[in-house]
Amino acid sequence: MKIVFMGTPDFAAIHLRKLIEKGFNIVGAFSQPDKPKGRGKKVLPTPVKIVASEHNIPIFQPKSVNLKSGFETLESLNPDIIITVAYGKILKAKVINLPKYGCWNVHASLLPKYRGAAPIQRAIENGETKTGISIFKIVEELDAGPIAYVKETPIYLEDNFESLYNRLAEIGSESLVEFLSNFEKYTEKLIYQNDNEATYAAKISIEDTYINWYDTNEKVFNKIRAYDPIPGAKSEINGQIVKLFHASLDSMHNDFPGKILKIDKDGAVIATGNGTVKIKKIQFPGKKAINIFDAYNGRKINVGDILKNIKRGE
Repeated sequence: MKIVFMGTPDFAAIHLRKLIEKGFNIVGAFSQPDKPKGRGKKVLPTPVKIVASEHNIPIFQPKSVNLKSGFETLESLNPDIIITVAYGKILKAKVINLPKYGCWNVHASLLPKYRGAAPIQRAIENGETKTGISIFKIVEELDAGPIAYVKETPIYLEDNFESLYNRLAEIGSESLVEFLSNFEKYTEKLIYQNDNEATYAAKISIEDTYINWYDTNEKVFNKIRAYDPIPGAKSEINGQIVKLFHASLDSMHNDFPGKILKIDKDGAVIATGNGTVKIKKIQFPGKKAINIFDAYNGRKINVGDILKNIKRGE
């Protein structure tokens, strides 16, 4: 089959690289336009663009694949099938209906749960104990198409966003190879989603990353690991907005929410609404993340300091 691949971030690039390694016929790749990143706002190529360019696969970055020039480019490739992975663009009917074997998406959740832009973060934040990969046929409604292939994985207490992201990228790329290698088998009987069971994984906002120390220790723990290492869960201490990383549940006696009860080489024990959590790393504004014990030795924080909830809008 002549495959057109559509994707943008590292997660998608891992899938594209796997298809190339396995010898699939990729006739073109679509990715979002390059954007400025980092403090210097330097325009950088998307990860999918990098992989496609390394392997001499034609790469296209229209503002919209649904509009005239973008669609005409896609049409000229005459794909038999379109595969999307974290493309970040909605496909309209004329694109969906173009390829003979349809358009298929690799999504990082057990659909119909966590449709939308941030399924990995939301699953961790909500304390889910399992997630997975769903490969489904694209329809016009967001992430609502019939499912052809599902692969589950546990969410371990030791997982954070980075570890689960990497594991799902590996599972997803292997699943995509299996799906395409046995296409007729997996598309013979599709499983239609129950919209009544659907949940939505909204795009992450800045305020989503704010820690509420009056929440339970489980909620605080899940919040921190859902945004570890990117973009980082935030709190305020001594007038500075900081990010906290490497959280674990702790069983020390409770105290005022946000109060640092203990600091040693293993991290800082911090009170929540019903218990405590332990944090190993902290990042001060404009600095790299460091061990909390080093911040303590450097007199940046101390036992008895209060981590405060950031006010909305800050």
